[in-house]
Amino acid sequence: MLGPNLTAAPRRKTRQIRVGSVLVGGDAPVSVQSMTTTKTADVDGTLQQIYALAGAGADIVRCTCNHQDAAEGLARIVPRSPVPIVADIHNNHRMALAALDAGVHGLRLNPGNIRNPNHIKAVATAARERGVSIRIGVNAGSLDADLYARFGGATPEAMVASAQQELAYFEEVGFSDVKISVKASYVPLMIEAYRMLAEVTDHPLHVGVTEAGPGMPGLLKGTAGIATLLAEGIGDTIRYSLTADPVEEARAGRTLLEALGLRERKNVDLIACPSCGRAEIDVIGVATAAMSAFGEREIPLQVAVMGCVVNGPGEARDADLGIAAGRRKGHLFIKGRNVAVIPEEEMVDALVHYAERIMAEGAAAVLAGADLEGARRAAEEDRAALLDEKGADANASEQSVELIRRHLGETSS
Repeated sequence: MLGPNLTAAPRRKTRQIRVGSVLVGGDAPVSVQSMTTTKTADVDGTLQQIYALAGAGADIVRCTCNHQDAAEGLARIVPRSPVPIVADIHNNHRMALAALDAGVHGLRLNPGNIRNPNHIKAVATAARERGVSIRIGVNAGSLDADLYARFGGATPEAMVASAQQELAYFEEVGFSDVKISVKASYVPLMIEAYRMLAEVTDHPLHVGVTEAGPGMPGLLKGTAGIATLLAEGIGDTIRYSLTADPVEEARAGRTLLEALGLRERKNVDLIACPSCGRAEIDVIGVATAAMSAFGEREIPLQVAVMGCVVNGPGEARDADLGIAAGRRKGHLFIKGRNVAVIPEEEMVDALVHYAERIMAEGAAAVLAGADLEGARRAAEEDRAALLDEKGADANASEQSVELIRRHLGETSS
């Protein structure tokens, strides 16, 4: 995970709850959640998506429970699910009670949707009796009208007040197995709401940017909000809310936690140089092909794709495995040491092959069986040839430096 001299921000100390087999809060790892997009009544289709989400890194999966047929579907899904199931309740508290009868491991209630205190307390009582946790899911876009009026709109204060009001109803019936979210689609609003909430409660927090949108903008908005809070030690479980295949949400969540050193790496961490004038291959193409080839294989190695043999092995020397392009060939290296010369068209297959060997035999054994001297000489020959052909300054950066110095010198004289 983290390097020997690096530490993550201290996690906010929270009480711990359980969502089925997954612990949330306390000293438990930050967990990843996502939500199915299928009709819950479609049991086989929903289970297929749940298994795909679990394979992509989701620890907990939420399913909608908005009708009787959805509740009945949950009764058939829960026993066959590989991960705990949370029922998302809309505006009918009877669906929450039906979901509990179906055996779900958690509920999500939006305080802006179910407003009758007696209904809220009835659900909390039933959840307490079954040992099922509840998420208070506040959403900036669906607050109680009284809160909008009281605070002048969807402010951080209004969102925190909504959560506290719901929590007070739970406390009246002795229910405390609660996690809380205060989501908004506007990142600064969401961040400030979570910061304020973290100051007034020790309940675990579920962090996310709601309705982040499709593609890269949605991914960036989600990351901006979630990563900011995690870096401050705020957050016990997370969800990306993307207009996309929910598998992408789970994969993004897992990748973010690994990047922040909050979860052990599960799959390949592929790094690649941004390319330059020395690049002998299509770095983007090879890196993309390598990511596709590794897919969901559970190979927790850092793998590098570098565009040239001049700087590649040195710049990626801390990678477990990598390949640097030479002249129509790739120089494969392990921990910065050249071990093999690979034809250009076989580079991606070679990366997968050597990654699997390292996992099976260990890096030391693979190095021991390699022709290290021959590989080193071949890399040096290609390095010398590239330097001779393209020069040490392949991007002509020194010309720019000289131009800057000349212009600044003329200005000052």
